[in-house]
Amino acid sequence: MEPGEPAGAAIRTRGLTKRWGGRLAVDRLDLVVPRGSVFGFLGPNGSGKTTTIRMLMGLVEPTSGTAELLGRPMPRAARRVLPAVGALIEGPALYGFLSGRDNLVRFDAADPAADPRTRAARVEAALDRVGLVAAAGKKARAYSLGMKQRLGLAAALLRPRELLVLDEPTNGLDPQGMREIRALVRELAGDGTTVFLSSHLLDEIEQVCTHVAVMARGRLLTQGTVTELAATAHGRLAVTTPDTADAVRVLKEHGVTDLVVADDRVTGELPVTKAPRDLADLNAALVGAGVRVRAFGAERASLEDAFVALTGEGFDVAG
Repeated sequence: MEPGEPAGAAIRTRGLTKRWGGRLAVDRLDLVVPRGSVFGFLGPNGSGKTTTIRMLMGLVEPTSGTAELLGRPMPRAARRVLPAVGALIEGPALYGFLSGRDNLVRFDAADPAADPRTRAARVEAALDRVGLVAAAGKKARAYSLGMKQRLGLAAALLRPRELLVLDEPTNGLDPQGMREIRALVRELAGDGTTVFLSSHLLDEIEQVCTHVAVMARGRLLTQGTVTELAATAHGRLAVTTPDTADAVRVLKEHGVTDLVVADDRVTGELPVTKAPRDLADLNAALVGAGVRVRAFGAERASLEDAFVALTGEGFDVAG
């Protein structure tokens, strides 16, 4: 174990690398997912995110490097590890001619450790947990994308899991469904389950995750708590005033850059040397120059700001 790594990490990779022919999909990935965390995995399209997840689950052999789940090497220990891991990767694979309930019965029957005497109760509990009881008798081919996502999640929850790996768990869900899945993830984490999820919704990561990692072009850019990552991005100064031209002139004189005017609002990048007390002096300078200030303050940097600063890309991060 490297200094500073959490004991008993749920996921740990060292130098994990995958080449597809001449293309380097994942490049020497060192990832540590603390037990008990809700860990968000972000990256632009083609960043290697899904390939990483498939290597973690033993679905793809790495070219080099190692991966551990729950302290055991993958894929060598897959038969011992995977019963404690629930997964929903690249959408669920369902039997369209079977009902939602019968799909879960099939999945449960395929688990050699599942007691058939309690199967019906397990299936009903999983359906209830994802809000599919009313639709359980409908054939899966008639399910919407969001309902299929719910059924796949129910399959991952047929048994208690130490680790849950979810690839875009809210894909296809309406806003109410998203809220319900977020609540479920929080509930699972409260019960001690480590949740590792990829998502293209940055606000979702901020709402539900405790930790986050960002990948781009196959490499890990950063990892840590959501709070720590957001703190790496500088918040912008925002001034609301009817005197936008004068405000821009004064702010520029005081070292504020990247000034943007939208209606009666001026925003800009503060110099990194500005301390909180300097903001009061800046406000005083605006007022002293005759600028009528209706609102003034530094906006809190968001995870979105940090992501864009790290990757130089927008929010299409479903790859």
